[in-house]
Amino acid sequence: MNVAQLPFGILLLGALAACNSGQTSTNGKDSTGANPFFTKSSLPFEAPDFTKIKDADFKPAIEEGIKQQQAEIQAIAEDTAAPTFENTLVALEKSGALLTRVRNVFDLLADANTNDTLDKIREDEAAALAANDDAIYLNTKLFKRVHAIYQERDKLNLDAESKRLVEYYHQQFEMAGANLSDADKAIVKKLNQERASLSVAFNGKVMAGTKAGALVVSDKAALAGLTDDALANAAQAAKDRKLDGKWLLPLQNTTQQPALQSITDRPTRQALFNASWTRNEKGDSNDTRQLIIRLAGIRAQKAQLLHFKNYAAYNLQDQMAKTPEAVTAFLAKLGPAATAKAKQEAATIQALIDQKAKGIQLAPWDWNYYAEQVRKAQYNLDDNEIKPYFEINSVLTNGVFYAAHLLYGLDFKERHDLPVYQKDVRVFDVIDQDGKQIGLFYCDYFKRDNKSGGAWCNNLVGQSKLLGKQPVLYNVCNFTKPAPGQPALISFTDVRTMFHEFGHALHGFFASQQYPAISGAQTARDFVEFPSQFNEHWAMDPKVFSNYAKHYKTGEAIPQQLVDKIKKAATFNQGYLLTEALAADAIDMAWHTLPADSGAWPKDVDAFEAAALHNAGLDLPQVPPRYRSSYFLHIWSSGYASAYYAYAWTEMLAHDAYSWFEENGGLTRANGQRFRDMILSRGNTLDYGKMFRDFRGHDPEIGPLLKSRGLK
Repeated sequence: MNVAQLPFGILLLGALAACNSGQTSTNGKDSTGANPFFTKSSLPFEAPDFTKIKDADFKPAIEEGIKQQQAEIQAIAEDTAAPTFENTLVALEKSGALLTRVRNVFDLLADANTNDTLDKIREDEAAALAANDDAIYLNTKLFKRVHAIYQERDKLNLDAESKRLVEYYHQQFEMAGANLSDADKAIVKKLNQERASLSVAFNGKVMAGTKAGALVVSDKAALAGLTDDALANAAQAAKDRKLDGKWLLPLQNTTQQPALQSITDRPTRQALFNASWTRNEKGDSNDTRQLIIRLAGIRAQKAQLLHFKNYAAYNLQDQMAKTPEAVTAFLAKLGPAATAKAKQEAATIQALIDQKAKGIQLAPWDWNYYAEQVRKAQYNLDDNEIKPYFEINSVLTNGVFYAAHLLYGLDFKERHDLPVYQKDVRVFDVIDQDGKQIGLFYCDYFKRDNKSGGAWCNNLVGQSKLLGKQPVLYNVCNFTKPAPGQPALISFTDVRTMFHEFGHALHGFFASQQYPAISGAQTARDFVEFPSQFNEHWAMDPKVFSNYAKHYKTGEAIPQQLVDKIKKAATFNQGYLLTEALAADAIDMAWHTLPADSGAWPKDVDAFEAAALHNAGLDLPQVPPRYRSSYFLHIWSSGYASAYYAYAWTEMLAHDAYSWFEENGGLTRANGQRFRDMILSRGNTLDYGKMFRDFRGHDPEIGPLLKSRGLK
């Protein structure tokens, strides 16, 4: 069913030009007569046929999908037979087929290739989709059946996965408010619908503000320091917006912007930073601050209705950490080490500034520029020197795919016969060790104005033995597209992102569950990032690295001296990077530990954010948070409310798990199979703590994380 499925990844965000914008009639029928979503796709693995899908198909398919699922739910709830696992929970898992089919495609396009029509559909349907969820989880008769099965679960001779499904659904119903009075359920329903609409509005404002916030430069001299390729890309970006003769630097979703590392002109750097920092705080139609206050209030009010002291306490109960106190204690172990290292880094950078530009005090827009100079001085490493060895196709096929072959026996075959939603998208068959195909992989790597920021992975078709489905998955990123005729050379950070997102895909491809609700990567936020962060480790494994890091012109392997430099520089700037991430964690937790007391609500978002950073000891003036409240898509529209800590938490899991590999022979086929069997193929069928302990032999330890970042 997956009624509330969310994308998973570094980040899925937003809403942005659909595949086909051809006109259709208002009943959702195309020229051949039928809405393509009303029947299963005939393509392999039920992959969507983008040649048949029109914008006008989505709205009627969503509405019909809601209608069909409500009829299915009503039939389950009104069944006069005694509740059984089959007639209640299995029936629930089989419900909503049409809605799942259309939402999976719609969510991809509305995030990765949107247009005004799709944005409007998302806005129009948000409340209806939230109401559909409530009609399931707040259905009194249905919950009575689920509760009856839950009470008898130990006597039903269920297999382990089926028992887990019982426990999963019971918790989901209780968290939704199934035990509330009818009056309180009515309040929750209104809150949920308002939250859904506001989250969509927030997403749209951030996308619009990010696009409008791009820095337009009229004088090429102001961009001194950028490479010729970067200048060509900036000129092309300006031309695409009909700004001929100018240069345009689009904003990425994070606070800091890549060009700040290279631009020599300080006023230009400051202008670019401020464009990013204030993108949604200009007092215009894209300003999100009042919207944020209301969203936080809605969440706190819902938590209070469900008898929790704050939203974080409510929301974390089904996560691995379980309580905000556990999260706070975990983050407290990282904060002092991170800020101490960041202060050391700031002192080193300031010393360099004093040598080169006396009278300048290190500011946020200076950090990356001078840090890059420090890196060059200390490690003699220049990003532009190593990028020619990271051509995107080689990274994908000779790196990401090669590592998956060595560890898990997978092979990949590109195909050109399946339709895609945008010309840059590529499709691959995924072939298992026994020669059988287990799924399809779509990848969409280049930035577009109509694509949401960040990087993410999700299902077009989710795995389920019950439904007879195998996975169709996609990775979406936002790498700079090269000018026509130029190679796509990426940074090592981008390389890691590709490995990261494919770690999510592996989690989905190795799913081996009966039930879709607990299949593959349908896990807690503070577990779902574990396979992805773990997969990043193979980017620097000698066997893998030497196979993909080859010069795009000559094919020569990257010189060992550059490899040594990359390794030596691995812990460089880690104080800064961890502090900016922990600052975002602090902002998230501050908003979501507010009590539902109107007297406690902030009137000034910026002041509240500053106080949150100060109280957490993370208010370093030179280190801005990775995201500000006003464009923090993870927590306001992407499912990470009170859970942004999950990236740091799962980094702990990933480094500790990798330590097991180091202790047991490293990258071997046997070790990969063990990780596949014990982690990647388990979905949400086992308590997360037990799953990790079974693999590692002990509870997760923070030491390997600190060591990896050079903080220990």
